[in-house]
Amino acid sequence: MILSFVAYLSILLFVGISVYKAWKFAEMPLHGRMELYPVPKESGFEHGGSFYEEISWWSKPHVVSHAREIKEMLKEILFIKKLFDNQRPFWWISYALHLGIYLIMAWTMLLVVGAISELNGIHVAASNAGLWGLLIYYLSVVTGIIGLLLGALGSGLLVLRRMFDNTLRKYTTPQEYFNLLLIFAALITGIFYWGGDLSFHTARAVTANLITFTPFAASGLLILHIVLVGIMLIYIPISKMSHYVGKYFTFHTVLWDNSPNLKGSAVEQKVKKALSYRPTHTWSAPHIKAPNAPKE
Repeated sequence: MILSFVAYLSILLFVGISVYKAWKFAEMPLHGRMELYPVPKESGFEHGGSFYEEISWWSKPHVVSHAREIKEMLKEILFIKKLFDNQRPFWWISYALHLGIYLIMAWTMLLVVGAISELNGIHVAASNAGLWGLLIYYLSVVTGIIGLLLGALGSGLLVLRRMFDNTLRKYTTPQEYFNLLLIFAALITGIFYWGGDLSFHTARAVTANLITFTPFAASGLLILHIVLVGIMLIYIPISKMSHYVGKYFTFHTVLWDNSPNLKGSAVEQKVKKALSYRPTHTWSAPHIKAPNAPKE
Protein backbone atom coordinates (compact mmCIF):
# COMPACT_ATOMS: atom_id res chain seq x y z
CA MET A 1 0.00 0.00 0.00
CA ILE A 2 2.84 2.38 0.85
CA LEU A 3 4.61 1.61 -2.43
CA SER A 4 1.39 2.39 -4.32
CA PHE A 5 1.17 5.72 -2.49
CA VAL A 6 4.81 6.54 -3.34
CA ALA A 7 4.22 5.66 -7.00
CA TYR A 8 1.05 7.75 -7.37
CA LEU A 9 2.42 10.69 -5.39
CA SER A 10 5.58 10.86 -7.51
CA ILE A 11 3.59 10.65 -10.77
CA LEU A 12 1.15 13.36 -9.65
CA LEU A 13 3.99 15.65 -8.54
CA PHE A 14 5.89 15.04 -11.78
CA VAL A 15 2.87 15.95 -13.91
CA GLY A 16 1.76 18.80 -11.64
CA ILE A 17 5.17 20.49 -11.39
CA SER A 18 5.75 20.06 -15.13
CA VAL A 19 2.41 21.71 -15.94
CA TYR A 20 3.15 24.52 -13.47
CA LYS A 21 6.54 25.16 -15.05
CA ALA A 22 4.98 25.18 -18.53
CA TRP A 23 2.46 27.76 -17.31
CA LYS A 24 5.24 29.89 -15.84
CA PHE A 25 7.14 29.75 -19.14
CA ALA A 26 4.00 30.74 -21.05
CA GLU A 27 3.45 33.72 -18.74
CA MET A 28 6.97 35.09 -19.05
CA PRO A 29 7.33 38.59 -20.52
CA LEU A 30 8.45 39.28 -24.07
CA HIS A 31 11.98 38.07 -24.71
CA GLY A 32 14.88 40.18 -25.97
CA ARG A 33 13.85 39.84 -29.64
CA MET A 34 17.08 38.25 -30.78
CA GLU A 35 15.51 35.67 -33.07
CA LEU A 36 17.84 33.55 -35.18
CA TYR A 37 17.33 32.89 -38.86
CA PRO A 38 16.29 30.80 -40.64
CA VAL A 39 12.85 30.69 -39.00
CA PRO A 40 11.13 27.41 -39.97
CA LYS A 41 7.59 28.84 -39.88
CA GLU A 42 8.55 31.34 -42.62
CA SER A 43 8.10 30.56 -46.30
CA GLY A 44 11.52 29.98 -47.86
CA PHE A 45 13.18 29.34 -44.51
CA GLU A 46 15.48 26.72 -46.07
CA HIS A 47 17.73 29.42 -47.51
CA GLY A 48 17.39 31.78 -44.57
CA GLY A 49 14.67 33.93 -46.08
CA SER A 50 12.37 36.12 -44.04
CA PHE A 51 9.04 37.80 -44.51
CA TYR A 52 10.79 41.07 -43.62
CA GLU A 53 12.72 40.90 -46.91
CA GLU A 54 9.56 41.54 -48.91
CA ILE A 55 8.80 45.02 -50.20
CA SER A 56 6.30 46.82 -47.93
CA TRP A 57 6.16 43.77 -45.65
CA TRP A 58 4.12 45.71 -43.08
CA SER A 59 1.22 45.97 -45.48
CA LYS A 60 1.09 42.25 -46.23
CA PRO A 61 -0.30 39.37 -44.15
CA HIS A 62 2.30 37.45 -42.15
CA VAL A 63 1.68 33.86 -43.31
CA VAL A 64 3.32 31.19 -41.17
CA SER A 65 3.40 27.38 -41.17
CA HIS A 66 3.34 25.88 -37.69
CA ALA A 67 3.59 22.41 -39.25
CA ARG A 68 7.11 23.20 -40.50
CA GLU A 69 7.97 24.70 -37.13
CA ILE A 70 6.84 21.57 -35.26
CA LYS A 71 8.74 19.38 -37.72
CA GLU A 72 11.97 21.25 -36.98
CA MET A 73 11.28 21.09 -33.23
CA LEU A 74 10.80 17.33 -33.37
CA LYS A 75 14.19 16.91 -35.03
CA GLU A 76 15.76 18.48 -31.97
CA ILE A 77 13.47 16.97 -29.34
CA LEU A 78 13.52 13.40 -30.68
CA PHE A 79 17.00 13.24 -32.22
CA ILE A 80 19.01 16.08 -30.55
CA LYS A 81 19.94 17.32 -34.02
CA LYS A 82 22.13 20.27 -32.99
CA LEU A 83 24.34 18.05 -30.85
CA PHE A 84 24.55 15.57 -33.75
CA ASP A 85 25.66 18.34 -36.13
CA ASN A 86 28.18 19.98 -33.80
CA GLN A 87 29.38 17.35 -31.31
CA ARG A 88 29.03 13.98 -33.04
CA PRO A 89 31.22 11.94 -30.60
CA PHE A 90 29.27 13.32 -27.62
CA TRP A 91 25.93 12.77 -29.39
CA TRP A 92 26.18 8.97 -29.35
CA ILE A 93 26.33 8.86 -25.56
CA SER A 94 23.73 11.57 -24.95
CA TYR A 95 21.31 10.09 -27.45
CA ALA A 96 21.66 6.64 -25.88
CA LEU A 97 20.38 8.15 -22.62
CA HIS A 98 17.56 10.12 -24.28
CA LEU A 99 16.44 7.25 -26.52
CA GLY A 100 16.56 4.94 -23.52
CA ILE A 101 14.30 7.31 -21.57
CA TYR A 102 11.84 7.53 -24.50
CA LEU A 103 11.69 3.73 -24.73
CA ILE A 104 11.27 3.36 -20.95
CA MET A 105 8.34 5.79 -21.10
CA ALA A 106 6.79 3.62 -23.84
CA TRP A 107 7.57 0.48 -21.82
CA THR A 108 5.89 1.92 -18.72
CA MET A 109 2.74 2.74 -20.68
CA LEU A 110 2.78 -0.75 -22.18
CA LEU A 111 3.06 -2.26 -18.68
CA VAL A 112 0.01 -0.26 -17.62
CA VAL A 113 -1.92 -1.31 -20.74
CA GLY A 114 -0.81 -4.93 -20.24
CA ALA A 115 -1.78 -4.89 -16.56
CA ILE A 116 -5.22 -3.43 -17.31
CA SER A 117 -5.69 -6.00 -20.09
CA GLU A 118 -4.90 -8.89 -17.74
CA LEU A 119 -7.16 -7.44 -15.04
CA ASN A 120 -9.93 -7.61 -17.65
CA GLY A 121 -9.18 -11.23 -18.56
CA ILE A 122 -7.00 -10.66 -21.64
CA HIS A 123 -3.93 -12.90 -21.58
CA VAL A 124 -0.62 -11.15 -22.34
CA ALA A 125 2.07 -13.69 -23.22
CA ALA A 126 4.31 -15.03 -25.99
CA SER A 127 1.89 -17.88 -26.72
CA ASN A 128 -1.73 -18.87 -26.17
CA ALA A 129 -2.74 -15.23 -26.42
CA GLY A 130 -4.78 -13.24 -28.89
CA LEU A 131 -3.36 -10.65 -31.28
CA TRP A 132 -3.66 -7.88 -28.67
CA GLY A 133 -1.91 -9.92 -25.98
CA LEU A 134 0.91 -10.88 -28.35
CA LEU A 135 1.37 -7.28 -29.50
CA ILE A 136 1.56 -5.89 -25.96
CA TYR A 137 3.90 -8.70 -24.89
CA TYR A 138 6.49 -8.28 -27.64
CA LEU A 139 6.38 -4.48 -27.60
CA SER A 140 6.95 -4.59 -23.83
CA VAL A 141 9.91 -6.94 -24.20
CA VAL A 142 11.59 -4.87 -26.93
CA THR A 143 11.05 -1.44 -25.36
CA GLY A 144 11.85 -2.67 -21.84
CA ILE A 145 15.12 -4.45 -22.58
CA ILE A 146 16.50 -1.87 -25.02
CA GLY A 147 15.26 1.10 -23.00
CA LEU A 148 16.76 -0.03 -19.68
CA LEU A 149 20.09 -0.96 -21.26
CA LEU A 150 20.43 2.23 -23.33
CA GLY A 151 19.36 4.46 -20.44
CA ALA A 152 21.82 2.90 -18.00
CA LEU A 153 24.62 2.82 -20.57
CA GLY A 154 24.05 6.44 -21.59
CA SER A 155 23.84 7.84 -18.05
CA GLY A 156 26.85 5.83 -16.90
CA LEU A 157 29.02 6.85 -19.87
CA LEU A 158 28.02 10.50 -19.47
CA VAL A 159 29.28 10.42 -15.88
CA LEU A 160 32.59 8.90 -17.02
CA ARG A 161 32.87 11.36 -19.92
CA ARG A 162 32.45 14.31 -17.56
CA MET A 163 34.93 12.83 -15.10
CA PHE A 164 37.73 12.11 -17.58
CA ASP A 165 37.25 14.76 -20.26
CA ASN A 166 39.54 17.63 -19.25
CA THR A 167 37.30 20.31 -20.74
CA LEU A 168 33.97 18.96 -19.48
CA ARG A 169 35.34 18.30 -16.00
CA LYS A 170 36.04 22.02 -15.52
CA TYR A 171 32.43 22.97 -16.17
CA THR A 172 30.59 20.04 -14.59
CA THR A 173 28.92 20.92 -11.30
CA PRO A 174 28.20 18.45 -8.47
CA GLN A 175 24.50 18.74 -9.33
CA GLU A 176 25.14 17.45 -12.86
CA TYR A 177 26.92 14.39 -11.47
CA PHE A 178 24.02 13.87 -9.05
CA ASN A 179 21.46 14.12 -11.88
CA LEU A 180 23.15 11.45 -13.96
CA LEU A 181 23.92 9.17 -11.01
CA LEU A 182 20.30 9.34 -9.82
CA ILE A 183 19.06 8.23 -13.24
CA PHE A 184 21.74 5.53 -13.39
CA ALA A 185 20.86 4.21 -9.92
CA ALA A 186 17.13 4.09 -10.71
CA LEU A 187 17.78 2.24 -13.97
CA ILE A 188 20.44 -0.16 -12.71
CA THR A 189 18.24 -1.30 -9.80
CA GLY A 190 15.48 -1.87 -12.36
CA ILE A 191 17.82 -3.94 -14.52
CA PHE A 192 18.88 -6.08 -11.56
CA TYR A 193 15.29 -6.64 -10.46
CA TRP A 194 13.42 -6.97 -13.75
CA GLY A 195 16.33 -8.73 -15.46
CA GLY A 196 15.36 -11.99 -13.81
CA ASP A 197 12.15 -12.07 -15.87
CA LEU A 198 12.69 -10.61 -19.34
CA SER A 199 9.12 -11.50 -20.28
CA PHE A 200 8.20 -8.79 -17.73
CA HIS A 201 5.34 -10.87 -16.38
CA THR A 202 6.42 -9.87 -12.86
CA ALA A 203 6.54 -6.20 -13.89
CA ARG A 204 2.95 -6.39 -15.20
CA ALA A 205 1.85 -8.13 -12.00
CA VAL A 206 3.47 -5.43 -9.84
CA THR A 207 1.91 -2.75 -12.07
CA ALA A 208 -1.52 -4.37 -11.65
CA ASN A 209 -1.06 -4.36 -7.86
CA LEU A 210 -0.04 -0.69 -7.92
CA ILE A 211 -3.05 0.21 -10.06
CA THR A 212 -5.49 -1.58 -7.78
CA PHE A 213 -3.73 -0.57 -4.53
CA THR A 214 -3.36 -4.26 -3.74
CA PRO A 215 -0.68 -5.08 -1.13
CA PHE A 216 2.07 -7.34 -2.43
CA ALA A 217 5.32 -8.79 -1.16
CA ALA A 218 8.29 -6.68 -2.20
CA SER A 219 11.97 -7.43 -1.78
CA GLY A 220 14.41 -4.82 -0.59
CA LEU A 221 15.66 -4.32 -4.17
CA LEU A 222 12.15 -3.66 -5.51
CA ILE A 223 11.42 -1.20 -2.70
CA LEU A 224 14.71 0.60 -3.43
CA HIS A 225 13.91 0.70 -7.16
CA ILE A 226 10.41 2.13 -6.70
CA VAL A 227 11.64 4.71 -4.17
CA LEU A 228 14.50 5.79 -6.47
CA VAL A 229 12.13 6.10 -9.43
CA GLY A 230 9.75 8.13 -7.26
CA ILE A 231 12.53 10.47 -6.12
CA MET A 232 13.69 10.83 -9.73
CA LEU A 233 10.19 11.73 -10.97
CA ILE A 234 9.79 14.39 -8.28
CA TYR A 235 13.30 15.76 -8.71
CA ILE A 236 13.46 16.00 -12.53
CA PRO A 237 10.89 18.81 -13.00
CA ILE A 238 12.48 20.97 -10.29
CA SER A 239 16.02 20.54 -11.65
CA LYS A 240 17.80 21.65 -14.82
CA MET A 241 16.61 18.38 -16.37
CA SER A 242 13.23 20.07 -16.78
CA HIS A 243 14.43 21.35 -20.16
CA TYR A 244 11.84 18.98 -21.64
CA VAL A 245 9.28 21.59 -20.53
CA GLY A 246 11.16 24.67 -21.71
CA LYS A 247 12.38 23.40 -25.07
CA TYR A 248 9.13 24.24 -26.90
CA PHE A 249 9.14 27.80 -25.54
CA THR A 250 12.86 28.18 -26.32
CA PHE A 251 12.18 27.54 -29.99
CA HIS A 252 8.69 28.95 -30.46
CA THR A 253 8.82 32.13 -28.38
CA VAL A 254 12.55 32.93 -28.29
CA LEU A 255 14.59 31.66 -31.24
CA TRP A 256 11.85 31.77 -33.86
CA ASP A 257 9.39 34.42 -32.68
CA ASN A 258 9.73 37.15 -35.31
CA SER A 259 6.15 38.45 -35.20
CA PRO A 260 6.23 42.14 -36.20
CA ASN A 261 5.64 44.86 -33.64
CA LEU A 262 2.84 46.70 -35.43
CA LYS A 263 0.44 49.23 -33.97
CA GLY A 264 -2.40 47.46 -32.18
CA SER A 265 -0.73 44.05 -32.43
CA ALA A 266 -0.32 41.49 -29.65
CA VAL A 267 3.42 42.16 -29.70
CA GLU A 268 2.81 45.86 -29.01
CA GLN A 269 0.71 44.94 -25.98
CA LYS A 270 3.50 42.69 -24.70
CA VAL A 271 6.03 45.49 -25.17
CA LYS A 272 3.84 47.90 -23.20
CA LYS A 273 3.45 45.33 -20.45
CA ALA A 274 7.21 44.75 -20.34
CA LEU A 275 7.86 48.50 -20.12
CA SER A 276 5.59 48.70 -17.09
CA TYR A 277 7.80 46.39 -15.05
CA ARG A 278 9.94 47.96 -12.36
CA PRO A 279 13.22 46.51 -11.05
CA THR A 280 12.93 44.44 -7.90
CA HIS A 281 16.62 43.73 -7.30
CA THR A 282 18.23 44.85 -4.07
CA TRP A 283 21.84 44.78 -5.25
CA SER A 284 23.82 47.42 -7.05
CA ALA A 285 27.01 47.74 -9.09
CA PRO A 286 28.82 50.47 -11.00
CA HIS A 287 26.59 49.87 -14.02
CA ILE A 288 23.29 49.40 -12.17
CA LYS A 289 21.72 50.91 -9.09
CA ALA A 290 19.22 49.35 -6.71
CA PRO A 291 15.79 51.09 -6.66
CA ASN A 292 16.42 52.64 -3.22
CA ALA A 293 20.17 53.18 -3.52
CA PRO A 294 21.29 56.65 -2.34
CA LYS A 295 22.30 59.07 -5.06
CA GLU A 296 25.97 59.92 -5.28
